[in-house]
Amino acid sequence: MTPNLKHLHPYPFEKLAQLKQGIVPPENKSHIALSMGEPTHATPHLIQEALLTHLHGLANYPTTKGIPELRQAIAGWISRRFQIPADAVNAETQILPVNGTREALFSFAQCLIDPTKASPVVIMPNPFYQIYEGAALLAGAEPYFLNTLEDSGYLPDFDAVPDEIWQRCQLIYICSPGNPTGSVIDQASHEKLLNLAAKYDFVIASDECYTEIYDDESNPPPGLLQTAYNMGNSAFKRCVIFHSLSKRSNAPGLRSGFVAGDAELLKHYFQYRTYHGCAMPLPTQHASIQAWQDEHHVIENRRLYREKFAAFIDILGDVCTVIKPPASFYVWLKTPIADTEFARQLFAQQNITVLPGSYLSRDFGGINPGLNHVRIALVAPLDECIEAAQRIKNFLNSL
Repeated sequence: MTPNLKHLHPYPFEKLAQLKQGIVPPENKSHIALSMGEPTHATPHLIQEALLTHLHGLANYPTTKGIPELRQAIAGWISRRFQIPADAVNAETQILPVNGTREALFSFAQCLIDPTKASPVVIMPNPFYQIYEGAALLAGAEPYFLNTLEDSGYLPDFDAVPDEIWQRCQLIYICSPGNPTGSVIDQASHEKLLNLAAKYDFVIASDECYTEIYDDESNPPPGLLQTAYNMGNSAFKRCVIFHSLSKRSNAPGLRSGFVAGDAELLKHYFQYRTYHGCAMPLPTQHASIQAWQDEHHVIENRRLYREKFAAFIDILGDVCTVIKPPASFYVWLKTPIADTEFARQLFAQQNITVLPGSYLSRDFGGINPGLNHVRIALVAPLDECIEAAQRIKNFLNSL
């Protein structure tokens, strides 16, 4: 076995299962799961119909690059969504379909990191999606954490990174909108990071899987390629973005997403993927085409989340500080007691599962930014979110 396996931490949901072990919640209260970011809104019929229509495609091996129609549909969506000219993204050389962003975020580091160079570093936000850390460790790199704290709007402070770390950095993961905070990296911060990447020659992996769930219809979160193009980096050098249909289209089981950006990087990543064995099944590709070409279901999706945020915050607002994030479907709630104890007691007394913030972060620089927070995913139906808010309110009052 690779010796790097020993460096991996247990996954957050493994820790959560252990935290809840042996607890018998009240039988008269149905369980409400708000711990996992798994959308429960209905998967659009157009996706389901396309899958059924193209089931005959199961008789064929899919190609790693995917069918041209899918890559063209993705290129068209990028152009419309991020206000980039239609010919700016080459569907042949700058887009690859992937089986969800989780798979791609992990495998991209395995392809990119050169462990023969002295002490390679992968930078990532803290708290973070644990795939970033695992990808860095198994690629033979050292994770370096950027604490995202309330004082900085829960955004990474690129100015706080020492020059020595930038010199060793081969890859930085950014997540905007952020998991678990919902914070959005603005164009100016993108520009700063792009200038740093050019100066120190590292790659930016921008996890944008929550980018289509935002509060203000007139102000969607900017994307990395959008900023790069506006800066004159029309080749998207050192830039790769990761998008998924899981959150955007309520299709986490479809396992469909894409990577796009720097053609030179994607040429090597494509070669890696031909050995990786991760081609997207043809029915999934056809269903994905329909999803990327339709915005009506995405607009409705955002409306449903706004409705849940409004109801949830209205109930809890007079007993605690609840900040509505600009994007994502998470509430990053401060806890009056230790986050693990809060989660444990909430489950024991109210049969609600939330995720302790410390399970999503690491101690770094004497700080664990996830301590005394819990992540609440407003993925349940509206009536369950309302019921959950009322129970959490009762629980907070009992403290």
